[in-house]
Amino acid sequence: MKPIRNWKDVVTRAWSIRLIILAGLLSGLEVALPYFGDFIAPGRFALLSVAVTASAFVARLTAQKDLEDE
Repeated sequence: MKPIRNWKDVVTRAWSIRLIILAGLLSGLEVALPYFGDFIAPGRFALLSVAVTASAFVARLTAQKDLEDE
């Protein structure tokens, strides 16, 4: 496996990477939620995480401006 030439641009500008980071944060919030009380319904962050991960999958397969492999 070999990284693409413009991997730094992809990491800093690609929507797929941003959405994957957001999914990770939502997963972390789901784990921490029991320590903060019952003000959010159980499974809400899991559902959001699934939706964001699916969006990241679509974003990764979609052409994104200014991120063409050189």
